Amino acid sequence: MPDEASFEDAVRLPDVEQFRSSLQRYFVRRVSDRGEAEDLVQDVFVRLARRGGLSDVSNLSGYIFETAASVLQDRARRRQVRAADAHDSFDGDRHAGEDFAPDRVLDGKERLRLVGAALLELPERTRHVFVLRRVEGMRYNDIASQLGISVSTVEKHMQRAVAFLTARMGGL
Repeated sequence: MPDEASFEDAVRLPDVEQFRSSLQRYFVRRVSDRGEAEDLVQDVFVRLARRGGLSDVSNLSGYIFETAASVLQDRARRRQVRAADAHDSFDGDRHAGEDFAPDRVLDGKERLRLVGAALLELPERTRHVFVLRRVEGMRYNDIASQLGISVSTVEKHMQRAVAFLTARMGGL
């Protein structure tokens, strides 16, 4: 990687810097987060700086926006691999009040053990339907297709499971 001075010189080339606002608009339209768009603009400039000179590029604008498209594709690949859209960001207001005191953790583990034991008391098909819905997050139609039963039957199994677990767990 180039040292700080050469990196700054390469990024501040006047013929490249004139594209900053165009690149910013290009990325904002695609990612809708101004901060992330600015990071993507910087990624374009880093790639251009690593390339070295641009004197051999006949269509500078086209080359820069082709590089921008490549940066955007790489971002999409990274997000897909990391399942970025499935992550929840940390919310200080919502998460700051969590109490991880040892007695609370022990109580949670005990409740989890009781729920697991109660689940094992359910008939196998009812338990399977319940787990597919509540743990795996599958839709009723998908569960019905996977198990070869009707949606109505899936609904009845869910009602039985919820009623049983509610009665069994009582006030927990």
